[in-house]
Amino acid sequence: MQTELSQTLGIEHAVFGFTPFPAVAAAISRAGGFGVLGAVRYTVPDELKRDLDWIEAHVDGRPYGLDVVMPAKKVEAPNNRTLTEADVEAMIPEGHRQFVRDTLAKHGVPELAEGEASGWRITGWMEQVARSQLDVAFDYPIRLLANALGSPPADVIARAHDQDVLVAALAGSARHAEKHRDTGIDIVVAQGYEAGGHTGEIASMVLTPEVVDAVAPLPVLAAGGIGSGQQVAAALTLGAQGVWLGSLWLTTTEADLHSPALTRKLLAAGSGDTVRSRALTGKPARQLRTEWTDAWDDPAGPGTLPMPLQGLLVAEAVSRIQKYGVDPLLGTPVGQIVGRMNSERSVQAVFDDLTRGFEQAVDRVNRIAGRSGQS
Repeated sequence: MQTELSQTLGIEHAVFGFTPFPAVAAAISRAGGFGVLGAVRYTVPDELKRDLDWIEAHVDGRPYGLDVVMPAKKVEAPNNRTLTEADVEAMIPEGHRQFVRDTLAKHGVPELAEGEASGWRITGWMEQVARSQLDVAFDYPIRLLANALGSPPADVIARAHDQDVLVAALAGSARHAEKHRDTGIDIVVAQGYEAGGHTGEIASMVLTPEVVDAVAPLPVLAAGGIGSGQQVAAALTLGAQGVWLGSLWLTTTEADLHSPALTRKLLAAGSGDTVRSRALTGKPARQLRTEWTDAWDDPAGPGTLPMPLQGLLVAEAVSRIQKYGVDPLLGTPVGQIVGRMNSERSVQAVFDDLTRGFEQAVDRVNRIAGRSGQS
């Protein structure tokens, strides 16, 4: 599974694996792919430093990268102050807070222990948090910086390039991809409708070749609905120079979901058991469909708030649901490929399966091409 981009980065397989788990990121790189650590949950710089130290010690010298959630434009608070978490908290209506309390009470979700902080405070999309992550990350030999909200600000792109770090941005349409290209990024991740997390409206089979044509010769990674070697081969055939996989690693043995109940739900889920909902962050994000997503998507409810208000509103609730394993409400961002994730395997076993499937697909295409050439 070699392409020009994989050769540039010195990796054996053109498989880029996004994950929030350091052990998974390191295992992906050791297996010959390119591990990308998601930074959004690191609101304390020392915690990110700790985990990058761990990756450095366990990656066997292989390349890896970091994914941040950083807006291209800074949101300002009144009087031109940088928006703080307290500013955001003050914008959340009491009616929405009461809806959260009522939903949790309906399902008997216990409170967190006194003094126990929520473990799910997603504030990493706020610029000052993301910049603190970058101040840490650029002290490490990362080879790629990816941004889940499009192109990073121009000064961040310049800073990355000054340190020979490639910059990638996710796009859900050819128009978005062209805007990213014009900012000077190096790689576009074409993320289709099937993908877990924040997605657009266009399916991968349509989106990938559109983006490839729109930004050529910039390399494109295909994302969304890819979980087998045959699908990797299809993505490369469509013009991508690699694939960006995220959901597939959630049920690997190296992942640390902290919830056996959630792992069981993922293993049991079919490809039709996900939904694009604003319940988690305020932007459409594909995730397991649960009674939590149903409550927020119900027209009788108050409706979700825009990002980042929704994420802060539900942070403690999500922590409580996960800690106590409240099955009807328990979910996570995941793509439609969850239907293939029906056993726990090591990252290496996933790569073995990907390479076998890829070789089978290539052999099949070669046989078809050979018959066509003889006709």
